[in-house]
Amino acid sequence: MLGAAVAPTVYVDRLLGTLLAFFLAVGIASHALDELNGRPLGTKIPPFVLVSLAVVSLGGAVALGILAGILESQWIFAFVAFGAFIAVFYNLGLWQNRFHSDLWFAFSWGAFPVLTSYWVCASRLDVAVVIVAVGCFFLTLAQRTLSTPVRAIRRKAVSVEGYIDLVDGERLEFDSERIIEVPERALALLGVATVILAAGLLTYRLQTQ
Repeated sequence: MLGAAVAPTVYVDRLLGTLLAFFLAVGIASHALDELNGRPLGTKIPPFVLVSLAVVSLGGAVALGILAGILESQWIFAFVAFGAFIAVFYNLGLWQNRFHSDLWFAFSWGAFPVLTSYWVCASRLDVAVVIVAVGCFFLTLAQRTLSTPVRAIRRKAVSVEGYIDLVDGERLEFDSERIIEVPERALALLGVATVILAAGLLTYRLQTQ
């Protein structure tokens, strides 16, 4: 939504289509492929169900992108191609995990949606949206930095023990839940703040255009 919020004109129908496409590609397909690749969430969903979810949802996202390209601008096909490519290659760790990195995550899940939603409304890119995209890149990278140790502890740690001795003699005991409590809260707050900020900017634009 942040990309659309800085576009010269906000087209609600195009924005809703973009949001639906990203929900299908990221919210469903990417998570299904990620779970298929190593079971990081530990579910027992059958592989054929995960594959079906990924194929149908990613196919739906691509179809929406193709429709937008036919109706608006053929340049949208480039965004569709990259989105489909990164959803598969990142989550399945293909090509020796070359695209499964923090930087690719920050670009694909932070900057790319901003650039896409702007292009859908403006059919071009300019300096303003690039600046917003860079900001979202670093915001997503910060979230990734917080989430990496949390995911490692939740998914891989067998046991966690530790303590901190304070100058007043008090000892703070730590276990896995206490260690991840603060970064998890920070991640939740960052997520809520980002949605509210985007919604506020978009509401302002719709009221003033």
